[in-house]
Amino acid sequence: MEQARPRRRAGEAAWPPRDATGGTPEDRAGSGARGAHPHDGPAGAAGALPAPREPHAPRVVRRASVREQVLSALRTALVSGELAPGEVHSAPVLGQRLGVSATPVREAMQQLALEGAVEVVPNRGFRVAERGARELAELAEVRALLEVPVVLRLARTVPPERWAELRPPAERTVLAASSGCAATYAEADRAFHRALLSLAGNAELVRIAEDLHRRAQWPQAGGAARARGHAELLADAAEHHALLDALVARDLDVVRRLVEEHFTGARR
Repeated sequence: MEQARPRRRAGEAAWPPRDATGGTPEDRAGSGARGAHPHDGPAGAAGALPAPREPHAPRVVRRASVREQVLSALRTALVSGELAPGEVHSAPVLGQRLGVSATPVREAMQQLALEGAVEVVPNRGFRVAERGARELAELAEVRALLEVPVVLRLARTVPPERWAELRPPAERTVLAASSGCAATYAEADRAFHRALLSLAGNAELVRIAEDLHRRAQWPQAGGAARARGHAELLADAAEHHALLDALVARDLDVVRRLVEEHFTGARR
């Protein structure tokens, strides 16, 4: 018998996130996956599923894939506010909601604890970190100190025609903003900044900058934990195209202003 999903409180967002058909990750796994052990493969975790195997083909256990899919689903829930600041969640309960065992959830939560997104609560689970405006301001300052000099150097050295390569990822941020989904926009936003900084040829820079960027996207505690509005997302996405225009023109003053304002505005 299929296990009933936990009931939601009034006004509570459905989680794990449903796709356009209204299905959950375990629904997308298909009826053939029901009854299988969660560690047999990634069918129960959020994200794209592997192609069907040939009949009688040996099954390959992809434990790391399950963990990464669970980590991705939890990060999305953090950005969207579905896992709200201050809430305490246990790995078994979250595993039940995601359709996997507690083990990959616990491993994903340990990674999030290293990133500062959650805190370990002995004998209870993990508490979503409560962050205030000061922490976000500090993150914005560090991002500006790290990225502004790099972008200004790129503005001086990258041929203007190369900036055309960043138009597609910039346009994807506009499309993501148009959806009104904060989690979808957050992913597209990180992809644009990753593509921009990758032109510097420094993989460590890209890795550190993306970690700071992801942390800056988590919501604040209390009333500030609201999702960013549609207009906010669109305005944020438009800044990417404005930045590219300034980079093509090699207008260093405008580049500096746009990058600094992009970091110090609403949550990025």
